[in-house]
Amino acid sequence: MSEDYNPPNDPLVVLHEDHEVLLVDKPSGLLSVPGKGDHLADCLIARVQAAFPTALLVHRLDRDTSGVMIFALTPHAQRHLGLQFEKRFTKKTYVARVWGKVEQKTGTIDLPIIVDWPNRPLQKIDFENGRPAVTDYRVVRTTETESRVRLYPQTGRSHQLRLHMREIGHPILGDPFYATGPARDFPRLMLHSETLQFRHPDGGKGMRITAKAPF
Repeated sequence: MSEDYNPPNDPLVVLHEDHEVLLVDKPSGLLSVPGKGDHLADCLIARVQAAFPTALLVHRLDRDTSGVMIFALTPHAQRHLGLQFEKRFTKKTYVARVWGKVEQKTGTIDLPIIVDWPNRPLQKIDFENGRPAVTDYRVVRTTETESRVRLYPQTGRSHQLRLHMREIGHPILGDPFYATGPARDFPRLMLHSETLQFRHPDGGKGMRITAKAPF
């Protein structure tokens, strides 16, 4: 990552807090965890731990993606939630603005993904060596130049939504990695983690936490 990391100074937005879990609304442009080098030390988990010292990482969002992130407040909760993510018991909904008019109102993108080693952190489609990656989508509305879609990842590969949308000809607006030309010329990546559904580590009650998209 380049030296020009200038994360936003937005105050921490807590969506839900109890004795086991904490859910916050991550701003776009802020790393989930620290990068390599002192200039990349500012990140969401550092800010969270300043206010909630026992907070533990469960999952990540890309730097440029905003929205719902969950942290565990106890080791038990971290194990419980980690297993839910690993076994795909959690359900996530994203909102995105993408380039062009998506004609098919609903669909499934099933394209295996592998890291593009010479061009890290970029990922690429690889039918021989890639790991399975599946995304369902539903079009919310369209204009002649862009579409608003909801994305439902069935797997959790790095850059999955960004790469999948690019591959079907509709890159996410403002994506510095996978969009080109006018599709790239937006103030931020137009991708937001809108909803997270999970089972509470204390008792297993189903929970659904939402953060409204800022775009």
